[in-house]
Amino acid sequence: MRNQKAKTDLTTGTVWKRLLVFFLPIAAGTIIQQLYNAADGLIVGRFVGTNALAAVGGSSAQIINVLVGFFVAMTAGASVVIGQIYGAGRKEDLNRAIGNAVAAMGIAGIGLAAVGLVASPGLLRLLNTPDETMDGAVLYLRIYFLGVPFVMILNIESSILRALGDSFHPFLYMVIGCVMNIVLDVVFVIVFGWDIAGVAIATVLAQVVNAALLTRKLAKGTDEYRLSVRQLKLRGVYLVNMLRLGVPAGLQSSMYSISNVIIQVAVNSLGTIVVASWAMSGKTDGLFWAVTNAMGAAITSFIAQNYGAGKTDRVKQCVRQGLVMHFIITIALSAALMLTAIPLLRILTPDEDVVQTTYTIMAYFVPYYFTWVLVEVLSAVLRGVGDAVYPVVIIGLGICLFRVIWILTVFAHFGTLLSLCLSYTVSWTITSIALVIYYRKGGWMNRRRLVDH
Repeated sequence: MRNQKAKTDLTTGTVWKRLLVFFLPIAAGTIIQQLYNAADGLIVGRFVGTNALAAVGGSSAQIINVLVGFFVAMTAGASVVIGQIYGAGRKEDLNRAIGNAVAAMGIAGIGLAAVGLVASPGLLRLLNTPDETMDGAVLYLRIYFLGVPFVMILNIESSILRALGDSFHPFLYMVIGCVMNIVLDVVFVIVFGWDIAGVAIATVLAQVVNAALLTRKLAKGTDEYRLSVRQLKLRGVYLVNMLRLGVPAGLQSSMYSISNVIIQVAVNSLGTIVVASWAMSGKTDGLFWAVTNAMGAAITSFIAQNYGAGKTDRVKQCVRQGLVMHFIITIALSAALMLTAIPLLRILTPDEDVVQTTYTIMAYFVPYYFTWVLVEVLSAVLRGVGDAVYPVVIIGLGICLFRVIWILTVFAHFGTLLSLCLSYTVSWTITSIALVIYYRKGGWMNRRRLVDH
């Protein structure tokens, strides 16, 4: 068992090596998830039809992103609490915190499923879902919401394992779930002809299996932790800290979703070519956002364990080395994206106007990704030490609110693609500067550890 502890203890060893080894499975998992989403969309689009693709990926996806995304983002709170307790070596508190987190998200999942089953038609009408896709969207959402309790469980249990220093098993089980989902899509949609219902059922079954594998892993446990039925209860101190750190993360996720809806309205005003190109650019640069989110998750867990253990020297090393590592990865990915963009785009679409417009959008974005590195790394560090509110306020004002104001003023005046794209690069720069100022003030290092409460 000592070897098991050595593999998951992020408070020892060379900082950059431990961080890199921990980061790689998370990054691989997010990339595979991107590939799975593309494959899933391909099956729906080719074998069910355009209306089905719109029903699954249109308003339904927006509703899932806002409602489910809020609670999934909240798992960051539990991750920090559990990481700090694990770093401090407090076994009894650790098992109670794990049980509390799983129970809380399970209850949230059941409540959200009930809301989704009842409210799906009304929410779809609120988003002006086209009549031709309404029935399919309602069917898909209702079946999807039946599986939401399992979505909550698999996300909280993945976050728990990463907080305990295990990024491999969440990656492994996610791959199993994605492969199973694609296989079931083929069987249910192509073989059985269940269309949209088949897509939704395949998704739910894959989530059930993923959640079961994660639960089994936590139940087996180690000498340091074990999930047991008797620990599945809500406990005040753990729940309060989990919510204190998780709710701001959930609100940040919702703010992103809402601001993206407003930006989409601006995109729609620029014509069909720009709309198609905007969507295409999102597919081509999804790799960067998958990798940067993985880096943020890795740094948060690393910081939480070391801050909980009182190893502030390793916290500072992680900040410096995490920034260097992320800058190197970002520059390499940015160069690769720009060099391969045109041939890749021509594979994805035969429309040369879309290819050139998409490349223009990427040219406005990709070379400036380096400004996002500071936002990702510093906000991850602050989350890891338990400083959740101020980073969310800074990001909420600097990214979300700023973009909305920009769209209503600058873009409303100029109405050009450049003026739209600048809302991103300018907001990244402003938010980076604000976070650096807050970070350098240093108050976050004096925060009381969660394990001391």
